[in-house]
Amino acid sequence: MLKTMDAPILERSWPAVADYFSIRTPRDYSAAINILHPLLDEVGDNEKHPLYNFLKVFGIVIENYEAEHHALKDVSGVEALKYLMNEHGLHQNDLPEIGSQGVVSEVLHGKRQLNVGQIQRLSERFNVSPAVFL
Repeated sequence: MLKTMDAPILERSWPAVADYFSIRTPRDYSAAINILHPLLDEVGDNEKHPLYNFLKVFGIVIENYEAEHHALKDVSGVEALKYLMNEHGLHQNDLPEIGSQGVVSEVLHGKRQLNVGQIQRLSERFNVSPAVFL
């Protein structure tokens, strides 16, 4: 719950977290992605985890950087996956992150949606934000 603003407390606390919310260069972005993956592993979708709100805000900061610097036309997660598969010369049976070849086929043909775990594993494999697959 928010309390009355206490500027001195914020001023003392801000230096400890400021760099996480200041993504200005490709190097900053790469570092942020490298922080994001283990954070997702630890926090996941556990709203009671002490870092859950940090993860939400950190994700927004990353998404804002991506929107400004890596703007893509609006594509679906499946279209992004197909593009990455093509770029990496992959076939359906090359994606154990999703499941069997049959499951991959269902995802690619719109019969099944990617779940959170699959998205997380794909984002790690291709070193992209999980938002790419949403």
